[in-house]
Amino acid sequence: MAVEYATLGGGCFWCIEAIFERTEGVERVEPGYAGGSTDNPTYEDVCTGTTGHAEVARITFDPEKLSYSDLLQVFWKAHDPTTLNRQGADVGSQYRSIILYHNDEQKDLAEQAKRELEGAGYFEKPVVTEIKALDTFYPAEEYHQDYFNKHPYAGYCTFVIRPKLKKLDLLK
Repeated sequence: MAVEYATLGGGCFWCIEAIFERTEGVERVEPGYAGGSTDNPTYEDVCTGTTGHAEVARITFDPEKLSYSDLLQVFWKAHDPTTLNRQGADVGSQYRSIILYHNDEQKDLAEQAKRELEGAGYFEKPVVTEIKALDTFYPAEEYHQDYFNKHPYAGYCTFVIRPKLKKLDLLK
């Protein structure tokens, strides 16, 4: 089986991870940091908003079960791509909406999907999702990995992640 990778950020990486872990065709999801200029950033570094990195998830998927375009459709529904540098109560450039493409095909598909989303008039405000090439992905610390599954009833999971999973019909 040949797999492909997508790297996406749409707020807290715990949310993106929980959503895509429950998406058919996804093999693995790893939260981390990307899109900035600091080498080997830590969570504390990224939280300062000075590294340029966003909280993202690297998604390993089977393109025979889930196309990149369909994966992007889940991404658009999973967060608000019209809010600059925030998702809900999470504020800062580290929470921005971002697609970090791995190749030219992903770039073209992401740009096309963004244009289509904007043209559909679904949102009242412009889509501010940043689309740029992935330079380096830095995995997040171990305590961030698989967070929702390990802490399903922690406050953030109960009040932020769980409603998103219900909205996307991903909560069993």
